[in-house]
Amino acid sequence: MDMEEKPKYGEPKKYDASFKGPIQNRGCTDIICCVFFIVAIVGYVAVGILAWTHGDPRKVIYPTDSMGQYCGQGNLEKQPLLFYFNMMKCASPMVLLEFQCPTPQVCVEKCPNRTMTLVNAYVNPFDWKEYKQFCREDPGQKSVPQILQEKLCPAYLISSKPFLQRCFPSLGKKGEVITVGDQETFSDGEKTRNAKDLVAGMKNATVVMEGRQVAMKIFEDYTKSWYWILICLLIAVVLSLIFIVLLRYLAGIMVWVMILMVIAVIAYGIAHCSIKYVNLKDSAGSNITLQQLGFQPDFSVYLHIRQTWLAFIIILAIVELIIILLLIFLRNRIRIAVELIKEASRAIGFVMSSLFYPIFTFFLLTIVIAYWGVTAVFLSTSSEPVYKVFNETECSYARQTCIPENYSLSAMKAECKRSECLFAFYGGETPYHKYLIGLQFYNVFLFFWCANFVTALGQMTLAGAFASYYWALNKPGDIPAFPLCASLGRSLRYHTGSLAFGSLILAIVQIIRVLLEYIDHKLKGAENKFAKFLLCCLKCCFWCLEKFIKFMNRNAYIMVAIYGKNFCRSASDAFLLLMRNVIRVVVLDKVTDFILFLGKLLIVGLVGIFAFFFFSGQTDAFKGAAPSLHYYWVPILTVLVGSYLIAHGFFSVYAMCVDTLFLCFLEDLERNDGSSERPYLMSDNLLNVLKKKNQAN
Repeated sequence: MDMEEKPKYGEPKKYDASFKGPIQNRGCTDIICCVFFIVAIVGYVAVGILAWTHGDPRKVIYPTDSMGQYCGQGNLEKQPLLFYFNMMKCASPMVLLEFQCPTPQVCVEKCPNRTMTLVNAYVNPFDWKEYKQFCREDPGQKSVPQILQEKLCPAYLISSKPFLQRCFPSLGKKGEVITVGDQETFSDGEKTRNAKDLVAGMKNATVVMEGRQVAMKIFEDYTKSWYWILICLLIAVVLSLIFIVLLRYLAGIMVWVMILMVIAVIAYGIAHCSIKYVNLKDSAGSNITLQQLGFQPDFSVYLHIRQTWLAFIIILAIVELIIILLLIFLRNRIRIAVELIKEASRAIGFVMSSLFYPIFTFFLLTIVIAYWGVTAVFLSTSSEPVYKVFNETECSYARQTCIPENYSLSAMKAECKRSECLFAFYGGETPYHKYLIGLQFYNVFLFFWCANFVTALGQMTLAGAFASYYWALNKPGDIPAFPLCASLGRSLRYHTGSLAFGSLILAIVQIIRVLLEYIDHKLKGAENKFAKFLLCCLKCCFWCLEKFIKFMNRNAYIMVAIYGKNFCRSASDAFLLLMRNVIRVVVLDKVTDFILFLGKLLIVGLVGIFAFFFFSGQTDAFKGAAPSLHYYWVPILTVLVGSYLIAHGFFSVYAMCVDTLFLCFLEDLERNDGSSERPYLMSDNLLNVLKKKNQAN
């Protein structure tokens, strides 16, 4: 006799009269992974302690003089500015390689406010008193040749201004001629030079600090606009709460209102961009291309280019078209999705504390991100100062490491009379410094693992609470007291290992994606097209793999929360259940996700439009209140990202609720048949949409 063929995607769930929702009598799962996770956390703490012991963030905050001392700190507290003896030495290509000018540097209280030479200042007591402030040490009664030979003082001073805690020549222009201190020339103690000779040195000296300049301006913008940013984010919170409350009572109407408002907001964006595009038609310089313009730190420059607005129009038009086409083809499925959202609204109504759970998740993620960031900074600044030989002429010891304390008596100094042992950069040759890159890698990997663990904990906790609601025969009587706290306790007590297992898999994929991005960055200038193509394929594959693992983890955590089985068994059960109902998954669950995404998009769009008109000052109503900023796009982008995170936090509760109810709904259809002995537990409205019903007792 032929054996009965086994179903391709497993046996459907059988009716179980004792099943009343999340299993209470359960045991610990994935214990080995739990132990491994705890050991990894202990190692992470050890790395943090090691980094905090050796690291010093002052290395990236304050400038360092030739002796490796921090300007503005300790004994140099009243000397916060760095002064270069010879700015023209900064024109050396080695500046770009080692980020240090091959000229003595000292910390000073203020920058020189006039141009003079050592020879002239030496004979004038008043000038000499001012000049000595810029010497490495008091020259005493030494002659000018001795001072220059020992490089105790600069050969000349140039009128300078502080910039990024450093003294740079005050260059200006008279017509097309470059000037310094209103003079076209200056003396370096040996000959008269043109002011333009300083440009190359200044350019190289500042190339490393341009990013810091932009960062400082951005920081200044935040200090001026943080109050208004918080107000905008508060508006996003209020809008999100309003939408959640309205969804609770008017889910059907709100879904269609959301859809229409998203279409209207995008249509307004297209109209606004079109008006800007037309108005710039006759403006001077508006027809140059973005490629010709290149990268500009001031993003407002791009808003004066027609091509920018044309790009906005095309992007918004494509998004609008996609949304309209999806609505046309999915209009019938939206009805079922609306019922699922109504059911989710009722579930959240019975578990109102779930709306505030994202705050707990956000708090834990903030700790993880802060720990990673602080550890990364301390690791990157835990290197030691490295000193190298700098010489004005050819020298066999040039750019070799040296020790400043006994350099004057060394063979290097004996051979290279005019050489100096100056601070070059931060590094180190100890075993700790050799393994710094490995510690940084461990820091990043544990960051991904811990962040994924926190997210997974939130998903499992919410899933357990909402499953308790769905499987309660008599609502709310059969719903356990404090379902969210009970679910959180079960997740931490029994399933820390399962959470760590799923998070580990996702973290491995994410760290591989980071490595691929790093390799791609290194191969930017490569001409090997096959390597670029292969790398692009790998990045695409791992992106898809990450999305799939996130989807599977999410459903696996739901099954763990309900049945208390280990991660692999739960992932298998969830996958088989979804495959047995693949049509419903594609056309129902994803439609619901799309509707919730439109809700986030609407909140971000409304708050973003308000932020744009407020911070850009393009509306007369806000011109008096809006702060004066370097880059008004800084608070706008912050508001957009913050609004999305806030909306995502609130709507993620809905999304998790929908996903949990969806899996429970699929199991309900398999376990029960609507008879009086095995009634469906879904709502009557959902039964009507599915054309099913419960038989009367």
